[in-house]
Amino acid sequence: MNRRETLALLGTIAALPASVLAQQPNAPRRLGVLSVTAADDAIGQARSTILVETLAAHGWKEHDNLRIDWRSGAGDRARIARLADELVALKPDILLAVGTPSVEELRQRTTTIPIVFAVVTDPVSQGFVKNLAHPGGNITGFTDYDGPLAGKWLEMLTQVTPKVSRVIVVYNPATAPFAPLMLRTIEDAARTLHVTVEAAPVHDAGSIAALASRKDGGLLVLPDFFTMANRAQLLAAIGEARVPAVFWSRTFVDEGGLMSYSTDSAEQLRRAANYIDRILKGAQAADLPVQNPTKFELAINLKTVRALGLAMSPSLLAIANTVVE
Repeated sequence: MNRRETLALLGTIAALPASVLAQQPNAPRRLGVLSVTAADDAIGQARSTILVETLAAHGWKEHDNLRIDWRSGAGDRARIARLADELVALKPDILLAVGTPSVEELRQRTTTIPIVFAVVTDPVSQGFVKNLAHPGGNITGFTDYDGPLAGKWLEMLTQVTPKVSRVIVVYNPATAPFAPLMLRTIEDAARTLHVTVEAAPVHDAGSIAALASRKDGGLLVLPDFFTMANRAQLLAAIGEARVPAVFWSRTFVDEGGLMSYSTDSAEQLRRAANYIDRILKGAQAADLPVQNPTKFELAINLKTVRALGLAMSPSLLAIANTVVE
């Protein structure tokens, strides 16, 4: 092979897409991860560790045969959109989307790169997949919600003494587009439980702070990475209002919230890593069914119960998985 032929061959190889180059001998595969939580947040760090460890157990080791490009949106929708552009431009072999906004942004930018999602609500109604059993397209993953869950949150608030007759539902419409689905379930349950439900959208520090004046009922905080990213301010406002509140993640309870009933997001990341492994080994996202949550956890903070002068239903305390003293 002469010099001209050698240069031509090198030029051809350089022009190959990353997905092809990744399949060359000894070349690492490439995974792009887009999460709505902040990279330095305790939750984000824990999820990253779980993902890396589970992938390693399948033989995919970061900095060895797998390159992971991490991007974290910190609850900022505009930032998530910019990061989605960055990741798709890198032409990874596969993408992991953690949270609904991450899926929404990535699916707008690629129909060919496989996307596995985790901690996502109602992917069918949101148009991410055709159905759970046969998702079709390039997207599949794991949901964090099933129908009765929202009604369970409301029921928990009715098991607090003094009795709650009004429940204020907190969420950010921009980062929780699935909220109307949950509100319908909550309103249906409210008629049976004889309570009044009122939506209270939040979108910035001012609207969160305004919750401190809502002393006329309990608060129900919907799954929403905006509320997670701003949980310190949210917990402070609820603490000032001195009303009972139920949350979608145990993290709130660990940091002073009253109670939560939630899915196990750590388990979802482990299961997502299993799908990533299968797709990297040749499986098609369209053929892998979307799976609903299988593990739920009830957590109650007794210190907060006492601070608010409340009494909890003995039956509720009896089934709690975690009781923070």
